[in-house]
Amino acid sequence: MSYRCEICSAAFSLKGEKPYKCELCDAAFSQKGNLQSHKRIHTGEMPHKCDMCSAAFTHTSKLQTHIRIHTGEKPYKCEICHAAFSQKGVFQQHIRIHTGEKPYKCEICDAAFSQKSNLKSHKRIHTGEKPYKCDICDAAFGLKCHLQRHIRIHTGEKPYKCWICDAAFSQIGEKPYKCETCDTAFSQKGVLQQKR
Repeated sequence: MSYRCEICSAAFSLKGEKPYKCELCDAAFSQKGNLQSHKRIHTGEMPHKCDMCSAAFTHTSKLQTHIRIHTGEKPYKCEICHAAFSQKGVFQQHIRIHTGEKPYKCEICDAAFSQKSNLKSHKRIHTGEKPYKCDICDAAFGLKCHLQRHIRIHTGEKPYKCWICDAAFSQIGEKPYKCETCDTAFSQKGVLQQKR
C-alpha cells in the first residue's frame, strides 16, 4: 500500500512493507527499483561493465566496488591499526578482530564466529555435510582447505619449505620423523634423536 506526502505528493510504502514481489522466487522489496535489480539474478543480465577489464555486474554499486581493484582506492580505514580496505564488508569483519565481536552464533552448540561464512562451515560439523569432493578418489571434506591439503597426497606437491635446510613439506606442522618403537611422530629429526 502506498502513502502520499501532503506537502510534495511523493509516494511511500510503510516501513517494513514490501509490496514488490518477485514472480520467480520468494524475494520481496519495498521499492520497485530494487525488484528490477533483483530480477537480474534470474535473467543473468549484467548491464554494468568495467571499462578496464571484462568484468560485468548486476548493480552499479558492485561495479564501483570492483573498480577499486584497478585504482587501488581503499576508503575504509581502521583507526586502531591503520589497515585500509576497498570493501565496507571486509572492513567491518576486520574491526571484529579488535572488538572480539562474534555475532554469528551456532544454534546447536556454544560456538560463535566473527564471520557468517565461518559459521556456515562450522555447521557442517553437526550436519556431517562434506561438499568438497576429491576428483581422484572418494574422499570428501567439510572445508575447502582440507580438500586442498588432501589433493597434495595425489600430486606430491610440497609447498612449505624449511628456511634452514630446504626440506619440503605438504602441510604446515607435518611430522615426517617417526619413532620405530612407538610410532610417535616429530616435526624435527633432532627431537626424534633426543627421544632415542
